[in-house]
Amino acid sequence: MPKFIMEVLNQIDDIMYYPILIIVLAVAGLFFSFRTRFVQLRLFGESCRLIMEKPSGNQHVSSFQALMVSTASRVGTGNIVGVSTAICLGGAGACFWMWLMCIIGASSAFIESTLAQIYKRKDKDGHCYGGPAYYIEQTLRKPLIAVIFCIFLIATYAFGFNLLCSYNLQSSFEVYGFYNAKITPLVVGGLLAVTTAVSLFGGGKRIISLTEKIVPFMGIGYVLVSLIIIFTHIPNIPSSFAMIFKDAFNFKAIFGGFSGSCMIYGIKRGLYSNEAGVGSAPNASASADVTHPVKQGLVQTVSVYIDTMLLCTATALMCITSGVEISEEVSGAPYVQNAVSTVFGSFGPMFITFAMVLFAFTTVIGNLYYVDNALAYLNKKKKPSKRFMTIFYIFCVIIVFVGALMPMNFAWTMADITMGGMTLINIPCCVILSGIVIKALRDYEKQKRNKLNPTFHAKDIGLDDTKLDFWK
Repeated sequence: MPKFIMEVLNQIDDIMYYPILIIVLAVAGLFFSFRTRFVQLRLFGESCRLIMEKPSGNQHVSSFQALMVSTASRVGTGNIVGVSTAICLGGAGACFWMWLMCIIGASSAFIESTLAQIYKRKDKDGHCYGGPAYYIEQTLRKPLIAVIFCIFLIATYAFGFNLLCSYNLQSSFEVYGFYNAKITPLVVGGLLAVTTAVSLFGGGKRIISLTEKIVPFMGIGYVLVSLIIIFTHIPNIPSSFAMIFKDAFNFKAIFGGFSGSCMIYGIKRGLYSNEAGVGSAPNASASADVTHPVKQGLVQTVSVYIDTMLLCTATALMCITSGVEISEEVSGAPYVQNAVSTVFGSFGPMFITFAMVLFAFTTVIGNLYYVDNALAYLNKKKKPSKRFMTIFYIFCVIIVFVGALMPMNFAWTMADITMGGMTLINIPCCVILSGIVIKALRDYEKQKRNKLNPTFHAKDIGLDDTKLDFWK
């Protein structure tokens, strides 16, 4: 990668996150939190209860199913490599800023997912669909902004995230003796690209079905392995938390090199991992069959907590308590593999690599489901022609292959920039439309106080139901 191009991209990345995105995310998150009276904490118990609620109609897409779709896109290589990179390059204090942005950001997830539910649409088969592009177009009457959002979504999920996902996977092989910097990335990238191509072009249903069944167990297994390592090093837990908080509030170090500080890395990697406010999860949220939009908004806050407070924290504490060296040289998968090796020996790196293989594949395929939704919007709400999709999928497969050959800095920077573009469109729109969600939340809580199962009627919050495709 030419040096001057990398310098330009790094500069865009730095400016985008500081001062722009750090202010937008913090102000919007606090704004949503105070307006909803911290709904993400106040109604956490209700959110957990709603997860298992059965779908309301014949569509049979439950809150739990929609939650699993959005969680599957959130849970992936970012929970392993993203956290490791943040700690190795920004310091242990990055964990604190991840936690803080998770709690604040969960309110953004509530707002965007509730909006997606209110303005969702119904196809001829009765299935629901929607997302930011739809609520931006319908409420703000700004179809151009909706189009730009879809372009950023495609750039993020077909290019930025899949490029990074492929790089993250090949980086997990660096700890092995057979790793060759010139050959191994080619082999790993090629195998992931071929598997992706088989799945995209219709021959991989068994592969997808198998991985969908294995990945939840792998996620549970990953948490269990993390807990074993943490409790094996239990004497180090107090000092690990001390390190996290000391580093998080070392403002002299933070402001001395802000763009590379624990604060910025925590915000970047936290946003990459949980995607709260980015505008991706609403595409899945819109498909849920619920009696009231607020229900799915509450459920989506749980997905953010699962991703960051559970999985990211498991990675962070496992690595820090293990006591292995923290340095730029081991940033990424090697740092996590070194930590696991302290208890499981040579089996540790292999377990992480296997987890990365599964997470990488499901993440790549899951990312492209979001892309399909954006392409349909750009094609006047219809799926593009088979010829176009074939050409597009070939491009996606090439990106997956190329990602394994990219330097770490380029892969992360591209993902940060494209994701940042989505967020800078979605968050301001959510701020403008937040009043609608607040009214919906008050309506929901009023019905709950009257011991009713909340049912949504647009007129109850001052909306014209004839203009709402699903809630007529």
